[in-house]
Amino acid sequence: MGKNDTSPSSYPVNYRGEYHYRSGSTKQLLKGSALTQFLFEKTGITWDSIPLDNLSSGEFWRESFDIFRKQAILSKRMEEKDLQMTNRQLLDSLGLIKYGKILRAGMMLFYQNPEKWVNGSYIKIGYFESDSEISYMDEIHGSLISQADKVIDLIFTKYLKAKISYEGVTRVETYPFPKAAIREAVYNAIVHKNYATQIPIQISVYKDKLYISNDCILPSGWTKETLMGKHRSKPFNPNIANGFFRAGFIETWGRRIEKICESCKNYGIKLPEYTVYPEDIMVKFEASNTDMNTDMNTDMNTDMNTDMNTDMNTDMNADIVFNEQHLLECLKQKPNITQKELAEYFHVTKRTIERNITILKKEKYIERVGNNRSGHWKIIK
Repeated sequence: MGKNDTSPSSYPVNYRGEYHYRSGSTKQLLKGSALTQFLFEKTGITWDSIPLDNLSSGEFWRESFDIFRKQAILSKRMEEKDLQMTNRQLLDSLGLIKYGKILRAGMMLFYQNPEKWVNGSYIKIGYFESDSEISYMDEIHGSLISQADKVIDLIFTKYLKAKISYEGVTRVETYPFPKAAIREAVYNAIVHKNYATQIPIQISVYKDKLYISNDCILPSGWTKETLMGKHRSKPFNPNIANGFFRAGFIETWGRRIEKICESCKNYGIKLPEYTVYPEDIMVKFEASNTDMNTDMNTDMNTDMNTDMNTDMNTDMNADIVFNEQHLLECLKQKPNITQKELAEYFHVTKRTIERNITILKKEKYIERVGNNRSGHWKIIK
């Protein structure tokens, strides 16, 4: 018998339970998330555009909407008059309601507990002494808007240590990595993450390096070279990306990696190193030098000892791992936090917290309003 010709198809062919797809002269076996993404692309559907049943706007807390409105106005992506609407109307104006139902993107962006629908929708941060030894860690849960609002401050107040210097009488803090680059990389991970894998974004912080890893799928035909070069914006979750754009968190021109590299170059550190796998990406940042923390501790102790009694100096090096600025930023974010909770948050002794609070009070940065149990911290300047 003669050989039968099979007409080409734009859809994968099911052969003995496996889906095969031909692109040019290359035949691919599609399975798992790659098959799902292929079918999404062919039908014009994205993961974040699926409508959800049994979710009403009345179930949303207001916190994420308040953050969005504030950031959208600050970034001038939206005008205040355009935000004077109900939360449901805001969801609708952002294209997050279809056929009367809230899309996955709307739930992910604004709902206070997206893990009710999608496990692993959070960010995990850990500080490592070595690849096998973790010192402490945090998880950031909540809506993607609230995660974006919290994650950068947490990284820079708790996980990174600044080198202290002075320009005249002005105190200057220099972190191992540029904040703009870390912010772009983290927001990039949030927007492009393949949430269907149910694995959280993972940020690993070391003394001299930082890794950001997330599950994602590059657009069909893209390589590492495509990703690193000039390219058009093609977000994996376009509705989530639009929400981040309107909030002023990201741009829409596919320049995020370019901006990350520019920030690192201007900061004087190596360009980030991207490792691209079929279904996940990891970016590595390296500090400009490996002895930054040693220099920082010396500068911090010198600075703090000028404001502290000499009898405190003996145990200073044992438990100081942050400075007054870190503490002040935390008090701004958490005015009701107790000294015990601060010690647990920064992984230091309560005595260290007491000493730093004494400094901030003495310099008229803060004051305590009310008693120790039910009072709060007031930021003066």
